[in-house]
Amino acid sequence: MNNFIVPIDFSDASKNAARYAAHIANGVSDAHIILYNVFDALEYGSDSSPLGTDDEEDASRKAIVELALGSVKTELAGITNAKISLVAEENNRFLDTLEEYVVKNNIQLIIMGITGATRLGQIFMGSNTLNIVQRAIAPVIIVPPDAHSVSANNVMLLTDFQDIEGTIPMATVKSVLDLFKPRLHIVNVDHEHYVQVTDEYKAERTKLENQLKAYNPEFYFIRLFDFIEATNQFVSDNKIDLILTFPRKHSFLSNMFKTTSTSKLAYHSHVPIVAISK
Repeated sequence: MNNFIVPIDFSDASKNAARYAAHIANGVSDAHIILYNVFDALEYGSDSSPLGTDDEEDASRKAIVELALGSVKTELAGITNAKISLVAEENNRFLDTLEEYVVKNNIQLIIMGITGATRLGQIFMGSNTLNIVQRAIAPVIIVPPDAHSVSANNVMLLTDFQDIEGTIPMATVKSVLDLFKPRLHIVNVDHEHYVQVTDEYKAERTKLENQLKAYNPEFYFIRLFDFIEATNQFVSDNKIDLILTFPRKHSFLSNMFKTTSTSKLAYHSHVPIVAISK
């Protein structure tokens, strides 16, 4: 079974991510969507009794969360025929609890929305979404608040063609491509190629082509100074549904999310991003 987990905090962004998961599940065989919520554990006094609540209230907290998750499930049932499960866990450590569940339950994709202010750096850098990306436990699809993709038929793989073997987790990339069976566009944006394409660059491209030849990739080299503008234009021209990225420490994804111009790509592009960490 292909298990997609969607953390739900009942914000508009998380429910939008759930709707996106339901849409793309329609194109995946044996898809299973898990709506997942971690609610705060109670604090206890010195006598081991819960503070600020009684036993009846304590017993009903999980039921209330499950009822709310059920409402989201009802909406998704009108979008997809995929199996939908509800999981509510009591814990004060969301990231650790989610990671443990993902590892133990054979999760193929984590699908998360982004929330907060309109500045992308504020949204991502302190967010659970980016923290989960950095833990590298499974591919994370980051769904912008107003994403309208309903399929993954056209996938764009962004690469700088530097150290392909050291930076791209090929087995994970193939697992994502095998889920969606998309048309694959491999794109590099680099203004330096106005001058010359180096032998090293050509060698890295050949490595990637050999690794992904089963997916019949199409290669594109965009020679523009503005990475965001070039990427957005390619997304529009080629009707891209999903962008594959490979975050590096102190590089690419992390630096990209620190820039306000990235809002054009991930916040205003309406195209979800798959972050695959090595």
